[in-house]
Amino acid sequence: MFSGPGTEPGSTPDPQAAPRRPALSPSRAGDFKQCPLLYRFRAVDRLPETPTKAQVRGTVVHAVLEQLYALPADERQPERAHALIAPTWERLSAEEPGLTAIFDGESVEEQLAAWLESAGGLVDGYFELEDPRRLQPEACELLVETELDSGVLLRGYIDRLDVAPTGEIRVVDYKTGVAPREIGEAKALFQMKFYALALWRLRGVVPRQLRLMYLADRQSLAYTPDEAELSRFERTLDAIWTAILRAAPTGDFRPNKTKLCDWCSHQAICPAFGGTPPAYPGWPEPDSGDETILERAD
Repeated sequence: MFSGPGTEPGSTPDPQAAPRRPALSPSRAGDFKQCPLLYRFRAVDRLPETPTKAQVRGTVVHAVLEQLYALPADERQPERAHALIAPTWERLSAEEPGLTAIFDGESVEEQLAAWLESAGGLVDGYFELEDPRRLQPEACELLVETELDSGVLLRGYIDRLDVAPTGEIRVVDYKTGVAPREIGEAKALFQMKFYALALWRLRGVVPRQLRLMYLADRQSLAYTPDEAELSRFERTLDAIWTAILRAAPTGDFRPNKTKLCDWCSHQAICPAFGGTPPAYPGWPEPDSGDETILERAD
């Protein structure tokens, strides 16, 4: 159904256009929903976070798959994808030197070799899920931006957009971890509904399918949204942005202690764990809504 030729997106904004209005991204919306203080640390304080090997590996694999679809269809073979892994890492680490911090201590070359091999395993997982030679996406790493009726501006990147000759839309997102449990699945669907809403508002078409591809354990989950559901989700995003702007003048972004705190980089300065946050820097301008390459590959 989604193997037809692509068309020009038309509604895609120019990513070089400036200045851009503040926007809400799926990552930042998810942060606030999970923990308002986490949103503050990332969007307002913009505190640095050390990436993990898994995060950086996911970024590399996403970039490899994007390059794979830039090739002629008959060249989208597993061996060609594997050949892209090392050069992609070299390019990304040159652009973002901090990424090399994931390797430390002795035997760095051995660590790197094993890590690149594990990235190859994820690429193999992708080829077990579908044959890219049979697909012609309209776009990969597509920037979408749209304003809701309330004035909230949404901005995010879609891993892959497939459009059938009949006009049906499929949104595809690559996940380089294993298929999640209930909390993780809800987080992933939140992100996908964000993209579905943006596309609906841009094109007037509700995506026929939202597809999550979990490369580590070779599982694929598909979800079909409808207009009523996306309308409810739009109200959710409106409420999130309203709450953000309400907290912005005073910095009253409160922690929300959950099981997800175990993976937070900011426990040492979180009041929920006995820490003290840095002085609130104020709200000179709302967050730009731009996601890092690590967040876009999450």
